[in-house]
Amino acid sequence: MVEISAQLVQGPVFLSGETIECAVTFVNTKTGNASDRSEYESLAWASAQILCQCSVNESRVKLYQQSSPSRQSSKETTSVNRQTSFVPSTGERGMTVLSSKPTILFCDLNLNPGETKTYIYREEIPKNCVPSFKGQNVKYSYKVTIGAQKVDQPTRLLKIPFRVLSMQGLAEYSVYQEMSQVKPSNPFVQTSQKQPTVLDVALEILQTVTSKKAPHFFNITNTRGKVTRFCLFKEAYKLGDDVIGSFDFSSAEVPCVQFTASLQSIESIKDSCKAAPDQQTTVFTHGKKHEFSLHMDKTHISLQIPDVVTPSFDTDIVSLKWRLHFEFVISVHDIPGHPAPKSPTESSTWRGPANLEVENMEWDLPIKVFPTNPLHLSDNQSKAVTKVIVD
Repeated sequence: MVEISAQLVQGPVFLSGETIECAVTFVNTKTGNASDRSEYESLAWASAQILCQCSVNESRVKLYQQSSPSRQSSKETTSVNRQTSFVPSTGERGMTVLSSKPTILFCDLNLNPGETKTYIYREEIPKNCVPSFKGQNVKYSYKVTIGAQKVDQPTRLLKIPFRVLSMQGLAEYSVYQEMSQVKPSNPFVQTSQKQPTVLDVALEILQTVTSKKAPHFFNITNTRGKVTRFCLFKEAYKLGDDVIGSFDFSSAEVPCVQFTASLQSIESIKDSCKAAPDQQTTVFTHGKKHEFSLHMDKTHISLQIPDVVTPSFDTDIVSLKWRLHFEFVISVHDIPGHPAPKSPTESSTWRGPANLEVENMEWDLPIKVFPTNPLHLSDNQSKAVTKVIVD
């Protein structure tokens, strides 16, 4: 028998436009004599291909291309044992939104007992592809599918999942190439400029967008006056960044008893794909900060963006946006402050009211979330090896 194993060389996380590399190894597990022809193992062919599947919650999402994605995949699954061709979507649920051209790794491979051969599969991920996403209603998943077959035997498939991050502006890669060529140079010195990679250009864009710190101040008010003043130091963040903001209650006209700040993502289904016209968006909370603010002048919040989430994106089916959600508990009546002692040697005691009439107020602040360096995310994840046996 032949054991097929595959491993992603650079890790399981990539940026759209990067080239994925996968090492595929074929091993003859027999340990007999190399001169014995019966111990040889032969494979007719092996191919590799990138596939992106989109699966949806059919009770909330109605696709216009096919009425039941799971029903179509089940038909493929029932006939998989009778197929001898390379069908990467076999056994997958949903519809295929991205399929690269199949790459032939070899034809007619003969392996001696214990012999090992390794092939490198390379494929460029499209710059304008959708990102990997696992939402409540829609899921986009990427896999490298490797198929191999013995003569007169069914095709065996090996699938390696990986994660794709995409960002706006990467499709204009040629524009940044032209800008880099306009730099002044010395005509008397012969220099060789290294062509920037897609990852280099993307990281430069990310650094430019997310490093701009321009404080934004917001006066949060209701019908009775000013509740607080909130300062957000920047509005664009990378995965793993901390969203830091500060509150100033010193000039408040309405007493705020407590507040809650939440980091939320909003998954919105496009109107043409909604199962019901009055269907609401899906909100997921990734972090929360709760604090009492009565008689407090200033405080701050810090919410970390998890590196496992998906940055903002927009497709024909779904869009994902990010925001800060605030909930304020406000006293309806003024609350007397703490009386200051007349001298340093004296002390005073303040006792809060036994009952307090309050009202709630909510406020949302949109933010932008971008990808980060995929190498940082790959370092936190193991480079797993996927195997399959071809009898």
